[in-house]
Amino acid sequence: MYLEPKETARLYKLLSEKLGNDTTEAMFKYIDNKTERSVEASIKTLSTKDDLANLRKEVGNDFSNLRKEMGDNFSNLRKEMGDNFSNFRKEMGKEISNVKDEIANVRYDLRKDIGESKADNIKWMFIFWVGQIGATLAILLLFLKK
Repeated sequence: MYLEPKETARLYKLLSEKLGNDTTEAMFKYIDNKTERSVEASIKTLSTKDDLANLRKEVGNDFSNLRKEMGDNFSNLRKEMGDNFSNFRKEMGKEISNVKDEIANVRYDLRKDIGESKADNIKWMFIFWVGQIGATLAILLLFLKK
């Protein structure tokens, strides 16, 4: 709060009348000292152009270091991902080869089982035909004897 010189003089006169000159003078000196210290403290906490320039330079350096680190990290990450992808491809190639081998083995076993099943069917069909022929001949002989 800023007081005009007229208001300050009037306040000084009123206080002098009520409190006396010595007390009023001491009070005004106290207020001046407090105000001056407060202004000095505020000035000390304010940034100067040099402070801002130094801060800007530090932040710029930090950003360039960060960019460099991130570039290095991205390069390392790309390399790792490339290595991992090649390992993954190799492993997948092996697994696919194993699956193909298993499919070939299953196919072989299936063909073998089907072949055995066909042979079994032919054997039983032959037995059935022989039985049919025998039964037909028996019936014919039975009718021919009569």
